[in-house]
Amino acid sequence: MSTPALEVAGLQAWYGESHILHGVDLNVNQGEVVTLLGRNGAGRTTTLRAILGLTDTRKGSVKVDGHETIDMRTFQIAHLGVGYCPEERGIFSSLSAEENLLLPPVIAPSGQGMSLGEIYGLFPNLRDRRSSQGNRLSGGEQQMLAVARILRAGARLLLLDEISEGLAPVIVQSLAQLITLLKARGYTVVMVEQNFRFAAPLADRFYVMEHGKIVTSFAASQLNEKMPVLHELLGV
Repeated sequence: MSTPALEVAGLQAWYGESHILHGVDLNVNQGEVVTLLGRNGAGRTTTLRAILGLTDTRKGSVKVDGHETIDMRTFQIAHLGVGYCPEERGIFSSLSAEENLLLPPVIAPSGQGMSLGEIYGLFPNLRDRRSSQGNRLSGGEQQMLAVARILRAGARLLLLDEISEGLAPVIVQSLAQLITLLKARGYTVVMVEQNFRFAAPLADRFYVMEHGKIVTSFAASQLNEKMPVLHELLGV
């Protein structure tokens, strides 16, 4: 049996003195798409940030491809092939789309990320807008650029935070197709999503968070029978 792409056990996290995560446990297998569901403030974004060591303090265990990372710094975790697409996207607004893609170094253990040609094949909009400044891109184009940048850097474990938020339906559909394609290519994806209709057809498994803990988890095949629980926990 292959080593899980991500193993989180007893993960606790703090911002200052605020104790946000209270023992999160989750596993993600190689090539899986896993979605973290929960109401705003449940701890989903903090879970992604804590995996990368971006909280003030964290305790527990976070293994990436079998490597314990709890005492590693963020750049060291990224070099294990972990890419993070934050909700605010974090692109450089004064640089062109192509400069945004060329700026980050390749950090993957293999030493290889997607070429510009591969990126533009996946994101034709970015090819057409490659000379445009980041702040002149549409919201959808900025989101595509944020995802493309971590693929360019060679990440194979993608942590995606609310990538569909505020985008037009046609862009959301394009992002869904992208995640399906990346999964077919063997990428592993952990998504935080408020848009249940976007996440539901894509995920292999779901974790539901409440008050900084995982309160239930289930496979995609169990989705219909779990809907009453989701209605109660999420109001979906």
